[in-house]
Amino acid sequence: MRKRNRREFLSASGLGLAGLFGSRSLSAAVQAATSPYRRPKLKITDVRTAEVRVHGGQVHVRVYTDQGIFGQGEATDAATGAVPLIRSFKPFLIGQDPLNVDYVFESLRTRGIFAGAQAGQYVTALSGVEIALWDLAGKALGLPVYQLLGGKVRDRIRVYCDMSTETPLNEEGQKRIQEVKDLHFTAAKTDIDDYSDPARFDKVNWTASNTEIDHMVEKVAFVRKSFDPKIDVAVDMHGRYDMTTGKRVAKEIEPFKLLWLEEPVPPENVDAMRDVRESTTTPIACGENLYLRHGFRELLEKRAADIIEPDLQKCGGLLEGRKIADMAHTYYVPVAPHCVVSPIGMMASCHACAAVPNFLILEWHWISSLALWRNFVKEGEIIENGFIPVPDRPGIGVEMNEEAARKAQVPGTPWFEPTREG
Repeated sequence: MRKRNRREFLSASGLGLAGLFGSRSLSAAVQAATSPYRRPKLKITDVRTAEVRVHGGQVHVRVYTDQGIFGQGEATDAATGAVPLIRSFKPFLIGQDPLNVDYVFESLRTRGIFAGAQAGQYVTALSGVEIALWDLAGKALGLPVYQLLGGKVRDRIRVYCDMSTETPLNEEGQKRIQEVKDLHFTAAKTDIDDYSDPARFDKVNWTASNTEIDHMVEKVAFVRKSFDPKIDVAVDMHGRYDMTTGKRVAKEIEPFKLLWLEEPVPPENVDAMRDVRESTTTPIACGENLYLRHGFRELLEKRAADIIEPDLQKCGGLLEGRKIADMAHTYYVPVAPHCVVSPIGMMASCHACAAVPNFLILEWHWISSLALWRNFVKEGEIIENGFIPVPDRPGIGVEMNEEAARKAQVPGTPWFEPTREG
C-alpha cells in the first residue's frame, strides 16, 4: 500500500495546509483536528466550588462547558476568601473558550488590579480556576496537561514528606520518622520553630535565645541521625524569626548538610533573606508565600535564595508556575514547589514539574491523613516509593472520589452546587 505524504494526510484530515495555517486561532485549529466532540467551539457554562479542610483549607473548583465536560482545580492556604472571588469571576468566564487559558487568566488578573490581584486571596482564587482550565483543556483535546505545557522532561516526580511535627524527639515524632521510612521516601522535612518552647522569653519577639537555638540544633541532629545518609533532610523555620536568629541557626546546622533551610526569616524582606543566605553554606529556600512572577523577580535578582518554592495552588497556577521556574532557570536556581493539597492539586503540580527542567523535588503534606489521601481520588494511591509517575491520561489524570472527599467537607459550605445569581 502506498504511504500518503504529509500534504495528503492533512487534506484527508479536513485541514489542508491553507486550513491549518489560515485558522483564526490555534484553539480553533486544534479543536477541528483533534476534538472527539466535533463541535465548533467549547464554551464555559458554569463555575462551581467545594471546600474541604485537611491541612488547612482548600477550595476545589470545577469549570463546566456546553459539551458536557468539566475541569477541576484546587486552591490552598489563602483560599479562605476564594469562594466569593471565584463567584465574582463567573460573569466574565461564562461564554469564554476554556482552551484560551492564558487569555482568561490575564484578563481576570488585569481586571482585578484594584481588587488585590497582585497577590493573596485574589491570585489564590485565580490559581484554582487556572488549574481547572488546564484539566478541562487536556480532557477536551485528549492530552495530558504536561503536553500542553511543553512536554515532559521526566516520567516521575520525586516527592519529599513533610513530617508535620515540631517535636521529632518525642515518641510521636519517632513514630512519624518510622512511617516515613516505611513509605520509602528519599527525602523528609521537619519543623524546628516552636512557639511553645519554654526557653522563649517573649510571646511577640522571635529572637531566639541560646537555649532555643540549642533545641533547634538538637532536633536537626536527631532527625539527621535517624535517617540513612542517602535520605535528604530539609528543615523549616516558617519565616518566624529575625535575621540574627536566622544567621545563627543556618551557621550552626551547616555540619548536617541539609537539603535546605526553609524561610529562616519572613519572606517580605528580600534583603534580609539575602543576608542570611550570604552568611552560610546551608542552602536557603523560600517562596511559598510569594505570588506571580512579579513576586519572585526581586528574590532572584538579588540572589536571595538557593532554591525557590512556589505553591502552584496559590501563586498563579500551572502556567504561571512554569514561567516562574523559567525565570529561576536563568539564575541556575532549582524549583521545589510547596504543596499541601489533595491528590488532585498534587497531580496538577506534577504535570508542571514534569515540564520544568530545573525541578528539584515536590512537597507532600498528608501523612497525618493517610486514609483520606489514599481514597480522595478514584485512582487510589498515586505515590510509589517516594515518587509520583506522571499519567498519560487526558487532563490532570485523576478524578475525585466524592464519597471520600466529602468526609473533609467544610460544614455548611456548597458542594459543587450551582450558584444563584442576584
